[in-house]
Amino acid sequence: MSRLTIYRDDAPETKLLDTDRPRQIAETLQPLGIRFERWDAPVVPPKDADADTVLDAYRPYLDGLMGETGAGSADVVRINARTPDLSALRDKFLSEHTHSEDEVRFFVHGQGAFVLHIDSKVYSVLCTQGDLISVPAGIPHWFDAGLAPDVVALRVFTDTTGWVAQYTGDEIARRFPAEIPDKAAA
Repeated sequence: MSRLTIYRDDAPETKLLDTDRPRQIAETLQPLGIRFERWDAPVVPPKDADADTVLDAYRPYLDGLMGETGAGSADVVRINARTPDLSALRDKFLSEHTHSEDEVRFFVHGQGAFVLHIDSKVYSVLCTQGDLISVPAGIPHWFDAGLAPDVVALRVFTDTTGWVAQYTGDEIARRFPAEIPDKAAA
């Protein structure tokens, strides 16, 4: 289940908002320039489907999104126990960073949290199957899919050089670990 939790950046123990209502999540994030929406595809491809099958299943949504944003292409990324150097990859994701282009992700399977640091607040957005999130360029954030990730996601981009992370050096991500529910309970 999708979830948005907001904290002051100096008070990780105090939640300012905690909601699992997709509409409220979208309405709360929209003024910050963050796009959050649910896509209800008529067919969800199997977790092990090849990239073309996954892209074809979401083609109408992708074409519409790319037409709106000017993004040029999309691909499929998988993060799971078979991902090479998973521990090192997770460490990189867990360091606060920015990108020079919007980071657009759609969760086909699994879950992961984008944690955003904006104007002295921390916005932890747990995305699950069917969620689209677009984090604007320049917003400090980090990502976590948990200790045992099992994610299939679409990445939408204009220029892959925009994906290169610019690390802020702030250790804030250590104070705000993402809350990733146990898969059995999700």
